Amino acid sequence: MPCLRRHQLIRLTETGWEAVLRRPWDEQAHQCLSHWSAHRLPLAVTRQPTGAIAADSIALGLPAPAQWERRRLALQVPQGSVHSRGEFPLLAELFELLPPGAERPARELLDALAALHAVPHVFGSFGWQAISGLPCVRTTSDLDLLIAVDGSAQADAVARVLHSFRSVGTRLDGELVFRDGSAVAWREWIEWRAGRVRAIMVRRLDAVALQHDIAWCKSAEPAEASA
Repeated sequence: MPCLRRHQLIRLTETGWEAVLRRPWDEQAHQCLSHWSAHRLPLAVTRQPTGAIAADSIALGLPAPAQWERRRLALQVPQGSVHSRGEFPLLAELFELLPPGAERPARELLDALAALHAVPHVFGSFGWQAISGLPCVRTTSDLDLLIAVDGSAQADAVARVLHSFRSVGTRLDGELVFRDGSAVAWREWIEWRAGRVRAIMVRRLDAVALQHDIAWCKSAEPAEASA
């Protein structure tokens, strides 16, 4: 089984869904998961409990759309239940979902990120609405971006571009994801790099930890930079 990543999308096999639906869910959760199964919609990889992968299971999550009261459903499935893997939609694919005042700034943001060879994917409410076709976005929903970066220099450049985003009524949020899979909130990255905070929350597949020094960054640097 290839390495898992947080926010990776997982589609289950038919037998995998059958096993999920046999579990003792309450009526609302069962209705939501039945819809997901019938439409072969994906679930997202979440933080893995200690020993989960070694035990041949994967922790997955689903923030349910509005009709199921936006419940957060969590489940574990055997690795053999995985049919395929995927990614959240690209920002370039979601312009029609954005509020009218956000589309132009989002296009400008996309161009600026492209100049840095950075490709933004959209998770959170906007991402799930694009995937499911069901209402997930609220007027207060952030536009959550997931951007892979190749070391701290690119992370700095990408964070500056994200910080420059201006749109009335739409707040930009999200994570920078390094080569080793560790991820940080881009807003926290800016504060930490500027020395305005002493520690930064680093999220990994199986752990979350406050980091006070730059040692964790070393494994995330490109080979030529860390040589």
